[in-house]
Amino acid sequence: MGLYIEALIRTDPERLWDRTQEPAQHQRWDLRFTEISPLPVPAGSAQRFRYATRVLPFLTVAGTGTSAGERERADGERVSALRFASPQRLSLLAEGSGYWRYVPTADGIRFLTGYDYRTRWGSFGAVADRLVFRPLMGWATAWSFDRLRLWCERDISPARSLAHALAEVLVRLLLVAAALSFGPASVLPAALATLLVPPSPLTPAARRCLRRPPGRPAVDPSLLARLERP
Repeated sequence: MGLYIEALIRTDPERLWDRTQEPAQHQRWDLRFTEISPLPVPAGSAQRFRYATRVLPFLTVAGTGTSAGERERADGERVSALRFASPQRLSLLAEGSGYWRYVPTADGIRFLTGYDYRTRWGSFGAVADRLVFRPLMGWATAWSFDRLRLWCERDISPARSLAHALAEVLVRLLLVAAALSFGPASVLPAALATLLVPPSPLTPAARRCLRRPPGRPAVDPSLLARLERP
């Protein structure tokens, strides 16, 4: 049931590392978080951070996490791992862990993640996670990865790419609404057409990311096993 997302990003490794490892940069492109703030730690310790997600205009869930990264490895890859937890009873997500890998190739950097988590609310939480929350988290992660790709490859800021996405959704809805003038029978074909038309190259799209590891299953980096819980 663990989530896996992968995007091929043609960019400088340092740029990708900075935009994923710096909390202020990370929160700009990742749809799953409204705020990511570093917490003070002793020198030489793993980085601790606080995260917050605005679920509704009047409801925000928050938690803390611990992360560590390896920037220079013998195999040329980079990797980071994190553990996170939320003490709030309103948060369906209780705790979890995951990793990012940066795999250099001739075509670009394979930026991939694998993560999983434990839920609250008993059987209801398990069902809600399987039917709604987990698919939504997978989509949001993939959409965010493509948003990051556009930022790194085309210098389209996360704010601009979100504006492009909202404008595209509006245009598609207007086309469906316009079909009503031709009668109710025209609505379904118009709706199907708007779903099948590929997104603009300037708009983030979750469908551009891999959702299953190619070849053999991905393996959690050993760095994760050494990381303490937050």
